[in-house]
Amino acid sequence: MTHPLALKVANAVADLLADPDTAPISPRTTTTNRQQLAYGPLGIALLHIERSACGLGPWQRAHDWLALATRQPFTSGPDSHPFYGAPALAHAVACAADHLPGSYQRALDTLDHQIATDIRRRLGAAHRRIDAELLPRLAEFDVIRGLIGYGAYLLHCNPDSDAVRAILDYCVRLTEPITDRGDVLPGWWTASGPSGQPDEKFPDGHANCGLAHGIGGPLALMALSARSGVTVPGQLDAMRTILAWLDHWQEETGRGPRWPYWVTRAELRKGQLDPSAPRRPSWCYGTAGLARARQLAALALGDIRRQIEAENALVSALTDPAQLKAITEDGLCHGTAGLAHIAARMATDARPSTAAQLRATIPALLTGVCPPETDPADVALTMIHNDKAGPGFLDGTAGIALALQTSATAVPPQSAWDACLLIA
Repeated sequence: MTHPLALKVANAVADLLADPDTAPISPRTTTTNRQQLAYGPLGIALLHIERSACGLGPWQRAHDWLALATRQPFTSGPDSHPFYGAPALAHAVACAADHLPGSYQRALDTLDHQIATDIRRRLGAAHRRIDAELLPRLAEFDVIRGLIGYGAYLLHCNPDSDAVRAILDYCVRLTEPITDRGDVLPGWWTASGPSGQPDEKFPDGHANCGLAHGIGGPLALMALSARSGVTVPGQLDAMRTILAWLDHWQEETGRGPRWPYWVTRAELRKGQLDPSAPRRPSWCYGTAGLARARQLAALALGDIRRQIEAENALVSALTDPAQLKAITEDGLCHGTAGLAHIAARMATDARPSTAAQLRATIPALLTGVCPPETDPADVALTMIHNDKAGPGFLDGTAGIALALQTSATAVPPQSAWDACLLIA
């Protein structure tokens, strides 16, 4: 299966973003967003790293974007996190170093030393919080800002390290129930709203279910580590605890199951979800990311029933006009390209019959991003000039091009660019 127009658009994006000095990007990409993996030059570097690893472009392009990003020092320590500052730089540099042995080694050694220090500090604070029977903040554990994001990096770069096992030990503790004001809550219940800040719409906090910011992240990390042979005591049971929670809050659409973004205290007490809450399928929240996390967990546990259920859930979401109508953007995080990439990743591990169904959904998704009879260069330029999305990785053009390339060829990425998303 190939989608020629999608590949041409990906090529056009790469050519437009070839040279940092001539790329048609806003100055904020290299100033305000310089240290942001989601929006800045690091995401554009990931695009060129993947293309170079596939033999589709010169390594010089990747090097130039990394060099641009590092003309000034990167933030490290408490003010950094997996998608900002030194840890974000480490992900991009490690993806390049995988294919250029010996290159960037001094930089990686420096970054990894700081990351190890950050992880020890964060883990110490997290365990003290658990010992005190306090609720966590989302930023303690989520993929974007928290320990799960650090775990994703280590699982790619140093899977046998003690730090990986320490983070997995933390994940086990995170699934232990906690009592707050008389209610027995899952250990990942937070007192804030989904933004991580106090929110009058969430006066009693919530249990976040998403892959990016909720318990889907720990589930995916534990599943991926177990599949690679790295486990700690209690890990498999912790995975089953999360799966049972998601089972409890699973909804039937008439076409297949789906999962909520979050559960509020009012919903917990009533045992019923608010039907007006958002249900868009995407990587960050909703059925697509959770379906992948559940598939990975089912594969790690040898749970055929849940594997079938997870794969069917994504097929259902990607063939349901009502759910697809809620997708209004193209990016990786919560857009059409992200859905296509998850479908391609899930198809690689799916049972043959479902793999075929998943792959059959991809052409329509790619057509939504790259309409027929359009000029690839025009599509690429329009994407880059979209002020809301920008040229970056998570919402923007570089991430879309990465997803187009993978989805249009059905060939898995040759670099680990999507390791930070915890879907592979």
